[in-house]
Amino acid sequence: MKRYKCIVEYDGTSFVGWQRQTNGYSVQEAIETSLELALQEKIRVHGSGRTDTGVHAKGQVIHFESNTNLDEYSITSALNHYLKKELVSILSTEIVDQNFDARRNATLRTYEYLIINRIAPPAIAKNKAWHVSKILNVKLISDAIKIFEGTHDFTTFRAASCEAASPIRTIDRTKVTTSNEEILITFQSRSFLQHQVRSMIGASKLVGEEKWGIQDLQSSLDSKDRSKCAALAPACGLYLLSVSYS
Repeated sequence: MKRYKCIVEYDGTSFVGWQRQTNGYSVQEAIETSLELALQEKIRVHGSGRTDTGVHAKGQVIHFESNTNLDEYSITSALNHYLKKELVSILSTEIVDQNFDARRNATLRTYEYLIINRIAPPAIAKNKAWHVSKILNVKLISDAIKIFEGTHDFTTFRAASCEAASPIRTIDRTKVTTSNEEILITFQSRSFLQHQVRSMIGASKLVGEEKWGIQDLQSSLDSKDRSKCAALAPACGLYLLSVSYS
C-alpha cells in the first residue's frame, strides 16, 4: 500500500464545497468517484482543508492510499480522464512517506481574494470574483489588512458554526496587488477559521469604501464579537492558492 499526494485545481461554483456531504455534490466525491473508476479500488481522499460552497482552489493538496501498480504520471492522466466532465483537474501526483498528512502536516496556507472594481459587472469572470461597483481606496485597504497580521483572537471573524477549539490564529503575511480593475488580496497563515478570510475581506471592503475607518476595523477585531463584523464577502472571489509543507 502506497500513499500518494496530489495537487488539485477546481472551480467551486457548482459544488457544495470540498467535503463529501449528503445535501449535494462535493469536490471530494468527484475525486473519489474518479479514483474508484481509475484504480478499481474504493479510496478515501483527505484534503489539506475544507473549502465552502463556491470557493475555488488553484493548489488544494490531497492524499490517499492505493495498491495500484500505475506510476504517478499514469494516475494523474487516468484521474483527469474520469474528471473531464467536471471543473476539477489533478495537476500532479507523487508518492510520499506513509506519515504524510495533507491537513496535519501543512505549515502554511495561502488564500487569495479577487475583487473586480468597476461599474460594469463581469462577464468572463462571473462567479470568479466579487464585483464591487463603487471605486475602492486601495491604499486604505492595504493599511487596513495589516491590522490582521500577527496573533489575535479572531472571534469577530469566525462563523457561528466554526468548530475550531480556539479562535486564536496567526496571520503571517498580508498583501494587496492591483492590475487594471482587479484588486487581489492575499493572506497567509498556518490555518484559518471557518469564514475568516471572507469576514476579513468584507470588513476591509468597508474601509476601502470609507464607510469604516482603520480604528473601526481595529475595534471590530478587539471586540471579539461576531455581531461587530461586516457582512461576509461572497465565496466566488476566494481561492485556496497553495499549501506548504516544511
